[in-house]
Amino acid sequence: METILNVNNLTKKFNFLTAVNDVSFEIKKGNVYGILGPNGSGKSTTLGMVLNVVNETSGSFSWFGGSTTTHEALKKVGAIIERPNFYPYMSAEQNLKLVCKIKEVSPDKINEKLELVGLLDRKDSKFRTYSLGMKQRLAIASALLNDPEILILDEPTNGLDPQGIHQIRSIIKKIASTGTTILLASHLLDEVEKVCTHAIILRKGHMIYCGRVDQMIASHGYFELKTKDMDTLLSYLQNNDHFSSIKQDNGLITAFLSEPMDPASFNQIMFDQNIVLSHLIWRKESLEEQFLSLTNNSAN
Repeated sequence: METILNVNNLTKKFNFLTAVNDVSFEIKKGNVYGILGPNGSGKSTTLGMVLNVVNETSGSFSWFGGSTTTHEALKKVGAIIERPNFYPYMSAEQNLKLVCKIKEVSPDKINEKLELVGLLDRKDSKFRTYSLGMKQRLAIASALLNDPEILILDEPTNGLDPQGIHQIRSIIKKIASTGTTILLASHLLDEVEKVCTHAIILRKGHMIYCGRVDQMIASHGYFELKTKDMDTLLSYLQNNDHFSSIKQDNGLITAFLSEPMDPASFNQIMFDQNIVLSHLIWRKESLEEQFLSLTNNSAN
């Protein structure tokens, strides 16, 4: 699979603050990547460096296998890293025509891109009449005018209402279905889980995970358990390789599975051990639980 972007040991320091610390990852063609982390984790700074608007302190990056200069490579990149900024008294179509002149691309695809983001019927409306969600969709249309090989979005749903969030996410999925690679920064776990195929998780500038989203959440779940003799149950679980960790809180034992096991089979095993369970529930770990587990187990 073709490599779109290669990042090697990228570091950015602002005086005594290290915003990005020795980060390395690859972006492969045709996937949707999410850079995930709380505010201040280094997401926007990382995007700024690969887009040549922030100078790296050390490390390197290369676009499209290093076969071209960064300046030339960025002509094949569409990016939105700031709030949409168009002329308020010009229509959507007029604004996009101006963008085409600046990017030196043909205006022939303006209607096609406006239709893609659901704004074709409002192309003659002035930008100042647009809602925040519509402004964001127009920005996406603008970033697509040069038919980029990769679309980069920084917090694309930030500040939007639920309907606006749903529309932006649907558009991202639609763009990805055409084969366009997407790299988006987000602090929303839900966004990455619903939209992205791959996740890059940053915490205080450090990368703590890089891989497929489905592998990140591919845990075997856990049992919530109660019985009259909790000590006997706890002793059994702690000495059983089927479980990776055991927690006890508020009269409930939580046993995390290290391999697949259905509740009926486990209940039979307990019965054979003369342990009668009064409470047995199997749950799947959410992406949020996986994320908290990753961040809590990482060095500060």
